Amino acid sequence: MASTVNRVFYGGIPAAEIIGWVGFLALICNFESVLLLMSYKDGDANVRSVWLCSRNDAIGNIAVILAALGVWGTASDWPDLFVAVIMAVSSFLQPVK
Repeated sequence: MASTVNRVFYGGIPAAEIIGWVGFLALICNFESVLLLMSYKDGDANVRSVWLCSRNDAIGNIAVILAALGVWGTASDWPDLFVAVIMAVSSFLQPVK
């Protein structure tokens, strides 16, 4: 969250290509994990937790890719900052179990 706030005031436009490629590669890795764990998602609590985390990370990767497309299309850092704020706030709002 601090990095996002710092970027609002002092950052420049991020490289959309780098954001997009890193998000895409991370999505592939998380998607593979989800596929490998799909048959175990209702089993052991540890495996179910890993499956849920991989699934949620894949959703976050899609958001990062959309942010990269937004940065590329608008030549502005606002799409990246918008997604960063949403991801940072959502990590604080998740209930602790």
